[in-house]
Amino acid sequence: MNFLAHSYLSLNQPQILVGNMISDFVKGRKKFNYSKGVQQGIQLHRDIDTFTDDHPITKEAKQLLKPAVGLYAGAFIDVVYDHFLANDPLEFIGDYLQEHSFKTYEILKKNFAVLPEKFQKMLPYMTSQNWLYNYKNLWGIENSFGGVARRAAYLDSSAEVFDLFKAHYPALQKCYNAFFPDVKAFAMLEMKQLLNE
Repeated sequence: MNFLAHSYLSLNQPQILVGNMISDFVKGRKKFNYSKGVQQGIQLHRDIDTFTDDHPITKEAKQLLKPAVGLYAGAFIDVVYDHFLANDPLEFIGDYLQEHSFKTYEILKKNFAVLPEKFQKMLPYMTSQNWLYNYKNLWGIENSFGGVARRAAYLDSSAEVFDLFKAHYPALQKCYNAFFPDVKAFAMLEMKQLLNE
């Protein structure tokens, strides 16, 4: 899952949201440098990623993009899932996607001092370009695909994978529809266990 899903699956717990959002920027045991709530968010993120990667539907979805990006298909599927989540009328009703996006940015800004340096540098772009909301749009996904390709060691362009995304749009939508209820239920159970520790 990507930024939108991780923020949404933090289930309105601010410290867990911070950890969930920064987890990819916190390596190994460095998570223990943070408060208990942020540590729980980092762990939740890692658990969600493992669940997502191991899920048979995700494995099926990856095959649709693999011809263009090989082993990087999972990173692109994370963005694809955020696109369908942003457009999911069962999860984001009315203006709730916009409200959720702004609330997430505000929580991150309030906790700016504890964010890893790379995340601190990225946050102004995330907020000014409203990444979380713009996963809703095809151009937002195209931009996100470009970002994934720039960070990848062996990809020169995201144009081919974006073409595959559009070509397989209905099939990828079905994958999301089958997968998201499972990951949401998993995140709720994991959150309950974390908060009871």
